[in-house]
Amino acid sequence: MPEPAVTLDPWLREILRCPWCRGELADATGPDGGPELWCTGAVDPACRRQYRIDDGVPVLLVDEARRP
Repeated sequence: MPEPAVTLDPWLREILRCPWCRGELADATGPDGGPELWCTGAVDPACRRQYRIDDGVPVLLVDEARRP
């Protein structure tokens, strides 16, 4: 998986969680090449939602998340 174009501060990455299942989020790259945060599925393996990052700001809205 390619390295995401935008990186978040470590302190912010540490506290961010999936708003659906409260699982950890991992840095990833979306299908359009933009940075995203993906739910690791550690809490709920069925979740795995993918959240985009717009201009360095994570969009953690469940209604706008993609499902794999």
